[in-house]
Amino acid sequence: MKTLTAVSALAIAVSGMATAQDLPQAENDWFVSGQERLAEELAKLPNTNRAVNIILMISDGNGVGTNYASRLFAGQQEGGFGDEYVQPQEAFPNLALVKTYNVNAQTPDSAGTGTAMMAGIKTKAGIIGVNENVNRGDCSTLPGNTVASMNELMSEMGKETGIVSTARITHATPASAYAKTVDRNFEASVPEGCDTQTDIATQLIEAMRSGMIDVAMGGGMRNFHGDEGGRREDGVNLMDVAQSELGAHLATDQASFENTPLDGTPILGLFESSHMMYEADREDEPSLADMTGAAIQALQAKSGDNGFFLQVEAGRVDHANHGGNLARAVRDQKAFSDAVAIADELTDDADTLIIVTADHEHALAFNGYCGRGSDILGLCMGIDGEGVAHTGEPELGADNKPFTVAGYLNGAGSVLTEQADGSFFGTRPALTEEAATDLDYLQQAVVPKSSETHSGEDVAAYAKGPWAHLVDGTIEQNMIFHIMNYAATAE
Repeated sequence: MKTLTAVSALAIAVSGMATAQDLPQAENDWFVSGQERLAEELAKLPNTNRAVNIILMISDGNGVGTNYASRLFAGQQEGGFGDEYVQPQEAFPNLALVKTYNVNAQTPDSAGTGTAMMAGIKTKAGIIGVNENVNRGDCSTLPGNTVASMNELMSEMGKETGIVSTARITHATPASAYAKTVDRNFEASVPEGCDTQTDIATQLIEAMRSGMIDVAMGGGMRNFHGDEGGRREDGVNLMDVAQSELGAHLATDQASFENTPLDGTPILGLFESSHMMYEADREDEPSLADMTGAAIQALQAKSGDNGFFLQVEAGRVDHANHGGNLARAVRDQKAFSDAVAIADELTDDADTLIIVTADHEHALAFNGYCGRGSDILGLCMGIDGEGVAHTGEPELGADNKPFTVAGYLNGAGSVLTEQADGSFFGTRPALTEEAATDLDYLQQAVVPKSSETHSGEDVAAYAKGPWAHLVDGTIEQNMIFHIMNYAATAE
């Protein structure tokens, strides 16, 4: 069967549109927009160029549900109903659903998912850069079971590579770019007797020393020194090593970030002792979009025509969800979408593959039936049968109390509270729109837990650029690596 050319596809689309004009709904705005989208889909042609640059952008914890909440939030912030809003990655031409489980976990963790995307294999929860033969925490199982990451492969191809995160740069997802460890928690030290590996922070500095990592920006300063507030026990200040031995520029605040040379000088950005601030609280440190733009420019300056690989993570979407605080989660996701827009703006679709995805979802759920424009962070308002916008009157549960549009299945916002005798009792509190939309509000949850959990449902992957059409259907998470590797090496 012959492949449709853009011209013939458009001809078919135009023909279909002409026929559609005979229908009574032909002038309806929704019908017209549907025909326009049909023409766009028919005109698509796969890009089979070799990818000179590859950018993998991971919003940690931003599964399909969290992404939906973030879409509504961004659209409502701009004065719309929210559901019609299109986030930058949602305009990408290719899309797949991704299965996220770890080898030993139906509900995954970010160490196993990071390794899947960065090394092309599924592995166990809690381990990074190694296969499933490793037992978590057992250093003796490391030898012979390590795997190579995208950063290693791209560096061997002569490309420059970098990592950017709003989490600690030694945290699970960014560490999957360079670390090989039997436990994701070995960020600043390893247990006594563990002589098969070094700690994750040391592995990052060694990756920079070898030239494999050129740019690393995020949080986690405490893992690089042993002074007050530091976690290192070996007396080594890795920040000093990066500066004095590697010639790296060290950025620790907004001013030193703004003075970062983007000429190919190695960059180490450590902006907080632990994770970077939530976007809603950010001060004196760069945004994720700022860091993404600087990383791309620095890698472009050094790589020339050879190209680069960059992993970008919005780590704190995950943390806000864990806290049951959807208001901060959606704000960090909006900051991530801004970073996607910057990455797209600074690169060319002809030679740059961009994949935007998540490592896993959270136990986030949505109530109904809510009228159009109900604040995604607020109360579920009634549907207006005579208009479009909601009625302004909250829907009520069987307990005669209003409820929010979104909630969690478990977490710190549980309506159940522990009694003195250890039993739990619960009744939902009365809730106002003002209280529900407060930045610090914790969504109501069912099961009481100190930290809300991940969930095992699928996440989305959006893609554009060379070989982006391979991001299609329902895929295993490790397939993302294989698509990136193929795009970089295709003849």
